[in-house]
This record gives sequence, C-alpha cells and structure tokens, in this order.
Amino acid sequence: MQKWYQIFQRNTGLSPYIWVVFYILPFYFIFRSSAPYQIVLGSLLIIAFFVCYVLSFVSRGWKVYFWTSLQIANSITMTMLFGYVYFSLFLAFFIGNIKNKVGFITLYTIHLVTTVVTINWGFLTKTSWFITQLPFVLVSLIGVILLPVTTYNRNKSDRLQGQLEDANKRISELVKLEERQRIARDLHDTLGQKLSLIGLKSDLAGRLIAENPSRAQAEIADVRQTARVALKEVRELVTQMRGTRLQDEIFRIRQILKAAQIEFSLEGDPEQLDISLMNENVLSMCLKEAVTNIVKHSSATACSIVIRPSRGELIVTIQDNGVGIAVNSYYFKGNGLRGMKERLEFVNGSMEIASNGGTVLTIKVPSSLKQPVEEASI
Repeated sequence: MQKWYQIFQRNTGLSPYIWVVFYILPFYFIFRSSAPYQIVLGSLLIIAFFVCYVLSFVSRGWKVYFWTSLQIANSITMTMLFGYVYFSLFLAFFIGNIKNKVGFITLYTIHLVTTVVTINWGFLTKTSWFITQLPFVLVSLIGVILLPVTTYNRNKSDRLQGQLEDANKRISELVKLEERQRIARDLHDTLGQKLSLIGLKSDLAGRLIAENPSRAQAEIADVRQTARVALKEVRELVTQMRGTRLQDEIFRIRQILKAAQIEFSLEGDPEQLDISLMNENVLSMCLKEAVTNIVKHSSATACSIVIRPSRGELIVTIQDNGVGIAVNSYYFKGNGLRGMKERLEFVNGSMEIASNGGTVLTIKVPSSLKQPVEEASI
C-alpha cells in the first residue's frame, strides 16, 4: 500500500482541490442538522472514518481489510443518516490501490453493492437531499464504478513497467558480463599460447647464446615473428570489439562489389537508423557475411540492399540475381548462415532466405524502444 500522506494522487483523475471539497462537505451535511446529538454523532463518524482511512494505508495484511470494512460501514451510516455519499469516493480510491487481486475484487464488489443499495434506499425513502443533489450522487456512483478499476490497472501497469526496466537493466548487465567473458576467452586464446611460446623461446635463446649463437639467433627470430603475429591478432580483436557502423559497412560493401564487377544499388538511408549500437553491429556483421557469400558463390552480376524501417523493427533485404541456393546444399547449412542466425537470435532478430531467380535474404532487428515521458501534473 502507499503511504497515508499520499492521499492526493496524480493518477486518480481528480484534482486535489476536489478532494479538499470532499473533506469539508461532511461537516456541512452535519451542521445543517438542528439536533445537537446528530452533530456530535456526525462529527464522531467523520473523525472515525479518517482515522480508519489513515490506519488502512499504514497497515499490512488482514488489518487492511479490517479497517476498510469499518470505512464501508461508516460510509453506509453517513449516507443513511445524513445523505452524505461522498465517502464512497475515498473508499473507491483506496480499494484501487490494493495490490492483491482477490482482495481488490472482494472489496470492490462489496463497496459497489453497498453503495448502490444505500443510494437506492435514499431514493426509495424519498430523502430530500438525495433528490436535490441527484447529479452529484450519479457522479459519485460513476466514480465508485470506474475509479477503483482505473487506479488498480494503472498501478499494475506501473509495476509491470518497473519490472520491465529492471529486466532490461539485468539483460544489459548480462550482456556486459558475456562480453567481458568473450574478451577474456579471446585474449586467452589469442595471446596466452603465443606469450608462453615467446617466454620459452626467450629462455632457450638465453641458454644457447654462448653455446650455439646461430641457434640462439634463430630462436630470437622466431620470438620476433611470434610477437608480430600476436600483435596483429590483438589489433584484429580490438577492431572487432569497436564494432562496425552500418554506413561504414555499406561503404566497404560498395568497394567489394565494385572490385568483383557486381552492380550495386542501395535503397534507404543507413545513417537514419532507430536501432541500438549492438543491433547495428550485428546487422553490419550479417551484411558483411551475406555480401562475401554473394561474391564467392552466387555468380551474380547485380546486388541490391533495401533498408526499410518498420514499426518496432528494421528490415534489411539483400538480393542478388545469381544462381540461388539449394535448400539441401552445404552452403545453406554452413557455418556462415548459422553464425548469422545465432547473432540475430542474440538480439531478438530473425533471418529469412528465399531462392528464386537469385537469393533474397531478409534480416529483421528490433528498433530501439522509446518510452514516452509523461509530465506529472497536480
């Protein structure tokens, strides 16, 4: 439950000034009575209602339902004795903030039934105050029907949004962790063996430098060559870690296809993308693999790439006029396409291949989610 001092809620749909009026109205209904005992009784009922109202906000477990039941009884009494039905709106707002679904449905049903019964009782007994304030009574009845459901659904939506944000943060942390582990594996595989080899050959060269200088010189040359290979692999690893922007990959694709004498056409703007850097990097790697396959295996004379933003995703289509792909071919089941599929699945993307007068590869990656920022108004 929320704190008791958060009675003025932005998400009730009612202005705080209207709530202040509802606070003051009970005293007007009471002090219009001429009998002193009615004034005393009404004042005690008002105090008792707001005490229960505050206690219901700060309580937990079964006590919430106990204090809410007392509020319902108090609201019925005030309606029958003084024609004051507006306490039902306080109850409607409070019931909408109950998180437990069974508890919400139970209290909502009880409150709605008792409110309808007391209002009908007021009209059947021809209470003058019910008849004179008929529009306000009907507005209160509508509030009793709609306010709890609206508040409950909005609170549920806020909780789900919070859970979604937490899940996205968790996914982001997991992605970072996986990337660190991948970098650690790559560094171990790339440098571990070569650095060990450099150390062994350096020790061997140190021992041979006096006994067999020519052999020591050969070992030092091997150390130098191994160090160069390791440096090259580290540079390649760093280049892969930096990622590739789609517009840079399109520039390289244009050069590759020109060198292969394949006509190239581009539709769409690779600079105006609504996707994350990770998705863009994955898309660039898939395009690189697809174009490499076209150059090596398709015997195509023309290749086109279409970039088409869609609602919730970016669609990229790569088409050539080559020989196509047989479904049972080795290339169709090869590591290249499998690697593309695994990369796309990691970012919740997808890939479709069709072969008809050439090959058509359709790649879809999710667009960035942009939550609208709602300005809070009081």
